[in-house]
Amino acid sequence: MTHRLGPGCPEPLGVTPTRAGVNVAVFSAHAAAVEVCLFDEAGEREVARIRLPERTGDVFHGEIEGVPMGARYGLRVHGPYEPTAGHRFNPFKLLVDPHAVALDRRFVRHPSMLGYRPGESHLSFDETDSAPFVPKAIVTAPDTPFSGARPGVAWADTILYELNVRGFTMRAPGVPEAMRGTFAGLSAPAALKRLTDLGVTSVELMPAAAWIDERHLGPLGLTNAWGYNPVALMAPEPKLAPGGWTEVRAAVDALHAAGLEVILDVVLNHSGESDEYGPSVTFRGLDNASYYRLNPEDPALYINDMGCGNVLALDRPPLVRLAMDSLRTWARRAGVDGFRFDLATALGRRAEGFDPAAPLITAIGQDAELRGLKLIAEPWDIGPGGYQAGKFPAGWGEWNDRYRD
Repeated sequence: MTHRLGPGCPEPLGVTPTRAGVNVAVFSAHAAAVEVCLFDEAGEREVARIRLPERTGDVFHGEIEGVPMGARYGLRVHGPYEPTAGHRFNPFKLLVDPHAVALDRRFVRHPSMLGYRPGESHLSFDETDSAPFVPKAIVTAPDTPFSGARPGVAWADTILYELNVRGFTMRAPGVPEAMRGTFAGLSAPAALKRLTDLGVTSVELMPAAAWIDERHLGPLGLTNAWGYNPVALMAPEPKLAPGGWTEVRAAVDALHAAGLEVILDVVLNHSGESDEYGPSVTFRGLDNASYYRLNPEDPALYINDMGCGNVLALDRPPLVRLAMDSLRTWARRAGVDGFRFDLATALGRRAEGFDPAAPLITAIGQDAELRGLKLIAEPWDIGPGGYQAGKFPAGWGEWNDRYRD
């Protein structure tokens, strides 16, 4: 298979359909080259590997002709593998585009996803191709601003019910078996009646972005049930939404029709790549030193203010962009009415401490699509100065200590 390649455009980030094919734009401040890998319809066989021809600032980009809607793809990034300097580039590892809005399968851990040789030091370098085991992103049409009606429940009248999509629907009486464990189950009449009978005004869905299991779960025969270990912030978890965005949106529309708001719990503070012994499936391989806060005394190690192995550097412009794009994606494609931010102190942490006017918090407050939604902070994490209850901007809600237990 051959594809004509042009310079393309550095905006927007991700893979965007064009009249001739797709425009690809990938941020990486420290990479030497970025390759787009195209796969067959099953997402199993790599059929083309194309190096992006242009770089504008820290964005590699190019237009690839002949790539259709629905095509499966991944990224390989070349650069130094120098963990002690903070760099962990490894082109043998297929990476998921951070701006992917759909995946062809869920993440299942495999040793080939490790950038280092399994069983050896995380400073070693592994040459096993991880592509057979990594989900492939799917070329999808751009999203557009949400135009539907939202319930608009006043803060003073809000009664929240937190639920796990899978847990709530898996054994719910009256929910058809084929719909259990998924977003489709939320739209079942029995599920909607249960929620309206409770008298709540709003449901808060636990995280629904695609995630990966923590490494200690497999040996215990367990899997992650709650979703607080994200990898692809803009793609629905395939286990919860086998029907993709269409299924998610249908569930939100059904909840709206029943008069219920939908708040989505989002995890922007860390990723499922975990610490230095975690997999290399997206940010770590794209630009480890830009995406994560590294230990200044030993950049091979990670700051761990979340207790989950790493911290995304949300005060840096590329991370602000990523977070904002992810929030807009869920607001547009799903039509959610607001967000609850997990360990939200991370949103405002700068080198000198917590700042309620930090770049990401300020950006959310100035965004025409987001500032009118309900914003709820979990106002603490385990990092220095982590307890920030009462310190978030006016208009934000918080999970208050007095009601925590």
